[in-house]
Amino acid sequence: MAKAALITGITGQDGAYLAAFLLEKGYSVHGMRLYEATPNTQRLETLLSEYPEQFHLHYGDMTDGGMLTRLLVQVRPDEIYNLAGLSHVRVSFDLPEATANINALGTLRLLEAMRILNLNARFYQASSSEMFGNAPAPQNEKTPFQPCSPYAASKLYAYWLVRTYRDSYAMHASNGILFNHESPLRGEEFVTRKITRAIADLVAGRSDTLRLGNLDARRDWGHARDYVEGMWMMLQQDRPDDYVLATGETRAVRDFVEAAFTAIGMPLVWNGAGLQEKGLCRRTGRTLIEIDESLFRPQEITCLCGDAAKARTILGWSPKTGFDAMVHEMLTSDLDGVCANDHPERVPDVYVAG
Repeated sequence: MAKAALITGITGQDGAYLAAFLLEKGYSVHGMRLYEATPNTQRLETLLSEYPEQFHLHYGDMTDGGMLTRLLVQVRPDEIYNLAGLSHVRVSFDLPEATANINALGTLRLLEAMRILNLNARFYQASSSEMFGNAPAPQNEKTPFQPCSPYAASKLYAYWLVRTYRDSYAMHASNGILFNHESPLRGEEFVTRKITRAIADLVAGRSDTLRLGNLDARRDWGHARDYVEGMWMMLQQDRPDDYVLATGETRAVRDFVEAAFTAIGMPLVWNGAGLQEKGLCRRTGRTLIEIDESLFRPQEITCLCGDAAKARTILGWSPKTGFDAMVHEMLTSDLDGVCANDHPERVPDVYVAG
């Protein structure tokens, strides 16, 4: 009999990639989605049409414990992947209470429902590298946490809940401490997708400049497709545990911007400093990048770089998609989506600088 998996946050980037991965493995996949007046399943339309008997969506909310309990009774999943959350770090400063209610208490409601029902399911919690804050890099499972945002604090609360329920009730519950992972399905509010989408708009003539915040923040960027496989690997282990998933390479936002603009034949040169710094097209002198103070976080994290040695050794996991290939894929997707429809004559041949 096919295994059943429940994915909260199914409509997000990771939910879509994980659903596709599990459906290809023969799982029956149940996804929890928020009720919204406008459609929120764009990332899932292909899967819904290709797997009508295996793929099921349910309305739900991490702030409603009764509903979570009823959903577990209905689905009786073998595996639960808790990917739901308010996931934008900058927005968490504006909505700290909502962030805690969804990310922290939402995880508590789900774990408690499992305990009350005595549900023998394996549980994956989407933890975050943001929990490390400004702890010295590289960060691994033994690095002390130093959260620097309401988002990171909410994720840390959920992380410790998972460990507490695992130790107290013998649950097969694991934390995946994932470093930044991107893809063409990334939300446009996140800086990497904001960059690639803005480039497509520039090429199509829809906008003139891209406004960014801290260009010197350094992150460990991988591809979401590789990371969801790591989530699944954690739940296939005999013993639950906590794992860092990361590439071990770090780049600044500035590096991502430069790679993306170089890939479309518009290499940048920088002029000025601080809030007055601008990124200019090296060939034409046109201003392409401006700094917007409102996009800075109240407390910045300098450098996140993960050490995934434990995942490599125990899970056999390692990232397959390199940085340049990821940037290329994201650019190609946005150029195809934005430019091809409006101005097909303007679509450049995207290449990745070696």
